[in-house]
Amino acid sequence: QVQLAESGGGLVQAGGSLRLSCVASGSIFRGNIMAWYRQAPGKQRDFVATITSGGSTNYADSVKGRFTISRDSAKNTVYLQMNSLKPEDTGVYYCNVFPVLPWNAWGQGTQVTVSS
Repeated sequence: QVQLAESGGGLVQAGGSLRLSCVASGSIFRGNIMAWYRQAPGKQRDFVATITSGGSTNYADSVKGRFTISRDSAKNTVYLQMNSLKPEDTGVYYCNVFPVLPWNAWGQGTQVTVSS
C-alpha cells in the first residue's frame, strides 16, 4: 500500500524551475505538519521545508526565497515549487510528516538534477 508518492522531478538547467508533488494517504496527511526533505549524493537526508495544517511554512536557509511549499487538503497533496534552481539543489526529494520518527515509512522519492 503506497502511502507517500512523490513526482515531478527531472533534469533542469541552473536557474530553471520545477514543481514537485506528493500524494499522501489520508492517515498521514490529515492534521500533520508535512515536509519536504532532500538527500544529496553521499549526504544525509535533510529538511527543506515544512507546512502546518493551517498553512504556516518554514524553510531551510538554503532555499528561502526560492522554494515555496503548499498543500491541498482536498487532494491530500503537498507541493514544492522550486525556482532559481542551483546545482547544489540536486538530490532525491521526499515528502513525509515532520518530525519524522523511526517507524515512519518513506516513499520512493523523486530525483532532481540541476546542471550548471
